[in-house]
Amino acid sequence: MDITLPLTGLALYILIWEKLPEWGTWFTRGLTALPAPLQTLYQQWTCPYCSGFWIGLALHGITGLWTLPRLADSPLTAFGPAGLAAAWFLDALTTGLLMACGKVTLTALQGPAMTAMVRRPALMAEIAAQRAAKAP
Repeated sequence: MDITLPLTGLALYILIWEKLPEWGTWFTRGLTALPAPLQTLYQQWTCPYCSGFWIGLALHGITGLWTLPRLADSPLTAFGPAGLAAAWFLDALTTGLLMACGKVTLTALQGPAMTAMVRRPALMAEIAAQRAAKAP
């Protein structure tokens, strides 16, 4: 298994659905300028698995990389273009699944990390006070 596509896809997902909307109004203005069907797709693809499938399919087409390289020479490909399409489909599903798992993992880690970051100034002040109390 190669995790290049899921990691790249997850990075794109985080950029497009989480970071760009926070980086000023230009991205939101660009979204509102899109035709209604594309705006609807953007709103509905907030799920990393759903968008992950399409991102995985696009990245596979652009790069030629496979998340599951064995699908490239699997018996599916003996069925010609339909078999190759099925292999691409399965690979994109796997990419989407790994992207969703990665997103869940990042979200789970984000909570404790944010709590620690918020508590850091108070903790550093407490450490400094303890050191000052011990100093001769």
